[in-house]
Amino acid sequence: MGCCSSSESKRDWKPLEERSCTDIPWLLIFTLFCIGMVCICGFTIATGAASRIVSGYDSYGNTCGQNNTKVEGIELSGRNMIENKYVFFLDPCNLDIINRKIKSIALCVSKCPATELKTYNELKQFALNNGSALCTYDITPTRYPSHSERSTKCPKLPVPPSKSVPLFHRCIPVDISCYAEFAQAFITFVSDNSVLRRVVAGVMASKDIIVGLCVLALVLSLIMMVVIRYISKVLVWILTVLVIIGTTVGTGILWWLYVDHRNSQELNNKTTSVFGKEVASDNVKALLVYAIGATIFTVILLLVIFFMRKRVALTISLFHVAGKVFIHLPLLALQPFWTFLCLMLFWVYWIAVLLFLGTTGTPVKNNYTGLVEYQMVGPLQYMVWYHAVGLIWISEFILAFQQMTIAGAVVTYYFTRNKSQMPATPILSAMARTLRYHLGTLAKGSFIITLVKIPRLILTYIHSQLKGKENACARCMLKACVCCLWCLEKCLAYLNQNAYTATAINSTNFCTSARDAFVILVENALRVAAINTVGDFVLFLGKVLIVACTAFAGVLALNYQREYTVWVLPLLIVCLFAFLVAHCFLSVFENVVDVLFLCFAVDTKYNDGSLGREYYMDKALMEFVENSKKMGRYNPDDGDGREMKSMARGGTLA
Repeated sequence: MGCCSSSESKRDWKPLEERSCTDIPWLLIFTLFCIGMVCICGFTIATGAASRIVSGYDSYGNTCGQNNTKVEGIELSGRNMIENKYVFFLDPCNLDIINRKIKSIALCVSKCPATELKTYNELKQFALNNGSALCTYDITPTRYPSHSERSTKCPKLPVPPSKSVPLFHRCIPVDISCYAEFAQAFITFVSDNSVLRRVVAGVMASKDIIVGLCVLALVLSLIMMVVIRYISKVLVWILTVLVIIGTTVGTGILWWLYVDHRNSQELNNKTTSVFGKEVASDNVKALLVYAIGATIFTVILLLVIFFMRKRVALTISLFHVAGKVFIHLPLLALQPFWTFLCLMLFWVYWIAVLLFLGTTGTPVKNNYTGLVEYQMVGPLQYMVWYHAVGLIWISEFILAFQQMTIAGAVVTYYFTRNKSQMPATPILSAMARTLRYHLGTLAKGSFIITLVKIPRLILTYIHSQLKGKENACARCMLKACVCCLWCLEKCLAYLNQNAYTATAINSTNFCTSARDAFVILVENALRVAAINTVGDFVLFLGKVLIVACTAFAGVLALNYQREYTVWVLPLLIVCLFAFLVAHCFLSVFENVVDVLFLCFAVDTKYNDGSLGREYYMDKALMEFVENSKKMGRYNPDDGDGREMKSMARGGTLA
């Protein structure tokens, strides 16, 4: 399973003509791992954990809606709850923030109280009329008003009206305002509650504006995709000019608004209310921070654009080809949506099984509370860790499948000389090839990322748990380790992406593809690095433009509510959503450009345009190569001068 040996002989390099299964042992390992994930789900269902989550259970080990068996040491366990199908909490607003659960005695009842019950006599009457006892099982309804332990074994008065949650059979208060305690505890890091109140009020007052701006970000992203597809030749110059104008004008407007708000605050200081003064002061501070940050960002951005201006021509050529790819393969734009849907479905399944695992195990009595808890002992406790590894590995596998699909489709386009001979649906063809031949390669590549991500997440968790307790040296070492692992993860992710491209080209296993891709990129380091840097930077400019336009529209819209709205949170929400939407759309274009980089490097390595060694590349890239030759910046000897041979097919077993 190593990566160092290679026993297969070299063959003529014929992209897309020969297909073979790659990394079969790793496909078997991944299949067995997935079977293990399914077995964990089956185990939770077989042991009743799934039914306890869905049907609900009380604090004495009884599952609601079922006839239960006795739990040793628990007097109120083993009851017939077939008629009692709903879980009722004596104090539903008593939340345990640390353990993320309701810290209250739970009972199985036949009906949730639909109206407010203010006295113990009303509790008694409700129980007698509906057969639904709201106090613990050892107290009969007639003793509710006089029982000595009614304050601990009966619900906290007044009992709010509640209704059952569909499917999960829990009695949840109709008025959820009592959960404000949870929200307040969740944000205890905010020392000034008045600031929090004003920020929340600002979000609620401007919710319509936030929704409108999020829609605007989506529209701008779609427009950006149209621009990339149809006018890619002028895209770089348009983006560069618009970003320079947008950031400069936006920074100037922020400074103007800061001065205007400060002057307005000074003029109206005596006439406005205390609340209005606080809102105005918060807005002035926020605008000052925004203006300073925008100024620093604009200066850095202009300097980067100035030093990278000479490499714009190469980026234009690559973007022109990428635009043609999207014209021939329009379904590429839908790849993030399919990937997101697959991830959502898997994450929902994973969370459901995790909840099942929380109630899996042996019911034992908590000697402190006298109630039942479920504990996994022995080997069963490692199922949670197995399940956690599955979350990372399978998620990375799904992302790798998207990368391989995009790489396969783009490679098909690049290495097909006659575009009319391309498959009718290149995306579906690439998916079919991946499913048939290369799932093992994806399993191995995603596992490598998992091996790096797990220790990074563990160290990040340790750092968060020890925050404020460890010394400065330990804190620095932890951060350094996390940073190094993050950098390693990004480097491996980039190498993986190029390895998938090499596999799509030559149908070699993961290690061979990664090695050959690495060699090709190193041989063309300066050229490929320049293209990659400029291409990613231009796409970053596109994201900045979308976020800047959305933020600018947000500033103008929120300016009409300056007396009622604190700008900080609404503007941050809008900008974050705009960036995520822009990243979702442009990430596919970025992947296409990265695949084209490697194809271009392979093409120039083994071909020089002479008879019998014609380039596969598009005319736009060929014009760039010819122009570079005339300017003396391109040396055909960058390749090894050999006939087109394979990137050696390794016989290594992964």
